[in-house]
Amino acid sequence: MHVESLSIPDVKIITPRKFEDSRGYFTETYNQKNFNANAVPLDFVQDNESFSVHKYTVRGLHYQAPPFAQDKLVRVLKGRILDVVVDVRKGSPTFGQWISAELSAENAKQLLCPIGFLHGFMTLEDNTLVSYKVTNFYDGDSDGSVFWASPELGIDWPASIEQAHLSDKDIAAPKYSDFQSPF
Repeated sequence: MHVESLSIPDVKIITPRKFEDSRGYFTETYNQKNFNANAVPLDFVQDNESFSVHKYTVRGLHYQAPPFAQDKLVRVLKGRILDVVVDVRKGSPTFGQWISAELSAENAKQLLCPIGFLHGFMTLEDNTLVSYKVTNFYDGDSDGSVFWASPELGIDWPASIEQAHLSDKDIAAPKYSDFQSPF
């Protein structure tokens, strides 16, 4: 696997090796021993999957507050997304900064979103399938969100608010200026 730290060093892109031939390819998308030796030692406890019918579907910006906070390892099984994380760790030198990466079934890149970050993505194709591993179980009382298009964040999304497909939860999420970080 290839591990690349992004401009916020705790956020990483992990690209597994692909073995291709005339039949197609084989890849080991996750191996705990290799992952822990090359990336960050984590214990994943749950796998999640989301399917989005429409291009420009937004899921996020989400977080789960301590003590149920989660690291996430995100990958795309079908289609493409713009994956976005925002550092909301109090005292962090990159607090309030965001970074993004395009993940696709074709490029096989995975994004590691550590605890203390808001996470969200926008689909760039219809019928996009996203899978992610998390290091803590879901807890509804700890679930939170921030409005994805909060102007004070200045995230460069590829579609406008009018073009986006959102859940009721994401429409009603508070703006970043009203958010109090639990991290």
